[in-house]
Amino acid sequence: MSHFAKMPPLPYYAVIFANQAANTPDGYAEMAAQMVTLAETMPGYLGIESTRNENGFAITVSYWQDEASIKTWHQHSKHQIAQKIGRDRWYDHFVLRVAKVERHYDGP
Repeated sequence: MSHFAKMPPLPYYAVIFANQAANTPDGYAEMAAQMVTLAETMPGYLGIESTRNENGFAITVSYWQDEASIKTWHQHSKHQIAQKIGRDRWYDHFVLRVAKVERHYDGP
């Protein structure tokens, strides 16, 4: 992604997924693109921002209207498959955080 996600009125939720790619990322980019396309169809989805450096460290933040929307996304069968493949093949390590956004600022 190369743009900022548009946000609704506060509060909303952020799912922060930090990860270190494994040495065998075959199929990762395709699956990531499919997951973004699928997430965009989910109730409560607000947007996504993502970046990865040359060493394979990435942070993806997806934004959701409420915790129920996050739970529905987490339990979606295709997302469950992607999560399993990620744990088995694509990530050396990851950390997932869920945060309620109560303030945000824009600039400059």
